[in-house]
Amino acid sequence: MNPQVVAATIAASVSVLTLIGTLAAQYLGRRATSRQLDRTLAEQRTRTLNERFATAAEQLGSDKPAVRLAGVYAMAGLADDWEEDRRTCVDVLCAYLRMPYEPDPGQDAGEPERLAFRASREVRHTVIRVIAAHLKDGAAVSWQGLNFDFTGVVFDGGDFSEAEFSGGTVDFSHAEFSGGEVHFDDAKFSGSVVDFDDAKFTGSEVPFSFAEFSGGTVDFSGANFSGGEVHFDGANFSGGEVDFDGANFSGGEVDFDGANFSGGEVHFDDAKFTGSEVHFTLAKFSGSKVHFGHAPLSVDSRGAEFSGGEVRFTFAKFTGGEVGFSRAKFTGGEVDFSSAKFTGGTVDFSRPGDWSFPPAFPWTDTPPPGVKLPKTEDHPRRRFA
Repeated sequence: MNPQVVAATIAASVSVLTLIGTLAAQYLGRRATSRQLDRTLAEQRTRTLNERFATAAEQLGSDKPAVRLAGVYAMAGLADDWEEDRRTCVDVLCAYLRMPYEPDPGQDAGEPERLAFRASREVRHTVIRVIAAHLKDGAAVSWQGLNFDFTGVVFDGGDFSEAEFSGGTVDFSHAEFSGGEVHFDDAKFSGSVVDFDDAKFTGSEVPFSFAEFSGGTVDFSGANFSGGEVHFDGANFSGGEVDFDGANFSGGEVDFDGANFSGGEVHFDDAKFTGSEVHFTLAKFSGSKVHFGHAPLSVDSRGAEFSGGEVRFTFAKFTGGEVGFSRAKFTGGEVDFSSAKFTGGTVDFSRPGDWSFPPAFPWTDTPPPGVKLPKTEDHPRRRFA
């Protein structure tokens, strides 16, 4: 081969290799620069977010209500922007609600004291509004699935209407609903563990009207209903477990009027109905397992419909007061009083809307005093355990 051609070929190859090396070096240099830039930006972002957190936390600790109010919105905005530490920001907001605070001083207090209380209450209610807004369907940034710790919080107002508790744990244990209105209307409990155990309902109006209990666990065990009003009217119990075991209904009013028990389990075992007005008027028991085991009962179930599922009053105690089932419809499912104790008060089945599938009772002939059954000629089908 011609030496000049060989030399030219070698020179061209070297040039190509040199160009490739130069381009590779430039590419690797740019990648290194890009990675360094990314690290710098990430460090700067983290530093900025930490500075925002420190500022918001300082504002929440201010002795000026207006500054604390700004801190609430600053912490919530940070939670929206900082997904990695969103839980921490939300924990701080919940912790603010758990902080002790001075109760309502009453109308006899001086004007400055009353104004200070109202300002403090507005900050607390704003925290609740901000949290609830992030639990609603369609929220710009959803906080569903996070844990919320309201343990021991004193609620004297607040609105969780239409909130969706679809994941995580929401803890209202030992909380006190002592005044104002705290709304859970149209809330959806579909996957969370929501805990109201040992909560005290002493003066608030707390409506769960038309709430949907379709999954997860909602626990009212040991809760004390001693005042105010708690409404489950129109609520839909279609799945999961709702537990009132050991709850104490000793005052106020609790109603399940028009509630629909179509699935899941609802337990009132060992609950005490000693002073509250508890209503199941027009409630529909069509598929759930509802148990009133061992509970001393004083409830009103007028117009309720028992068409499916299982409603057991196992070892329930009817010891006083009046329990009414007038216009109730017993058309299917299993309604079982076979182990219940009827030792006082009045239990009235005498005017049912339908007696085609009556309950099971613990007697075979004459019912105990105080128990009123339909007339045989009006409702010939009867069965006893």
